[in-house]
Amino acid sequence: MSAPASRECFEVSVEGKVAHIRLSHPERMNAMTLAFWREIPEIARELDRRGDVRAAVISSTGKHFTAGMDLSVFKSSDALGTESVAARETFKQKLVELQQSFSALAEARFPVIAAIQGGCIGGGVDLATACCLRYATRDAYFVIQEINIGMMADVGTFNRLPKQLPEAVVRELGYTGDRLSAERAERLGFVNGLFDTHEALVEGALAVARRIASKAPVAVSATKQMISYTRDHSVAESFDYLNALQPGIFSIEDIQRAVAAGKDGKAADFADLAPKST
Repeated sequence: MSAPASRECFEVSVEGKVAHIRLSHPERMNAMTLAFWREIPEIARELDRRGDVRAAVISSTGKHFTAGMDLSVFKSSDALGTESVAARETFKQKLVELQQSFSALAEARFPVIAAIQGGCIGGGVDLATACCLRYATRDAYFVIQEINIGMMADVGTFNRLPKQLPEAVVRELGYTGDRLSAERAERLGFVNGLFDTHEALVEGALAVARRIASKAPVAVSATKQMISYTRDHSVAESFDYLNALQPGIFSIEDIQRAVAAGKDGKAADFADLAPKST
C-alpha cells in the first residue's frame, strides 16, 4: 500500500492497484474551494501517470458527499466579470480550467467510481457525471443547484448528464432545481447500485474497483476509451474507431493468461500500463 498523499481537500491512497480518493472536509460539507479545483486534476493526472492504478474510487466524509462550489470561489475570483471583451475572455478561460478539472477524471486511462452519500449538490453533479460508475446510499440525492442561485450549470452537468439520464428528466432537474433521489436515479440507470450505510457504500464501491483491477488493464482502458467514443459518435464512426484501436491493444498473451487463470480458479497476473512521462 502506498503512503497517503497529503493535500488540503483530499486524502489519497493506493492499495492493490486501486486508488481511493476521499474528500476530507466534512465540517464544511466538502465544499469545492479553490484548492479543490487545483487538486482534483493533479490527483487524476498523477495517478494516471503511474501506470499501476487500474481503478479509482472517489468517496467522501461526513453527512454529505459535497455541497458543491464554495461561494468563496465567486467572492475571491477576479475572473468572473463580464463587463468587457477582455473580462469575458478571462471568464471563458477560467470556465475551461474548471471543466478540465473533471475532464481529467473522464480522460484517465482507468475507470473512476463515485461513492455518494447524502447530498451531491451543484458541482457534485458535475463530478458524478465525469465518473464511469456511480453508487450511492439510499438517502443520497442529486441537485442541479446552479438554477437555484440564478445561473446555468457549466462545468459538465449539461454536457454529460443528457447522455446518462432521459432528456426530459434532465430538463426537469435543470429547470426546477429539485432533488433527484438515489432510488429514482437507480431506476433511471444513473446510479449503479444502492447501499444502506456509508460504510457499506464505500466498501461496495471498492469491491467493484478491485474486480475491475483484476482484469487486463490494457483491455479495461481500451473499453473505457471505446465506450466514451461511441457515446459521442455514430455507429459507423465507432466501428472505424474500434478497427483502428483493437489491433493496437490486442494481446494474445493476456487472453492466454486470463483463460489459464480461469481454469485454475486464480486471478491472472497482468502487466501494468506503461507509466506516462508527463
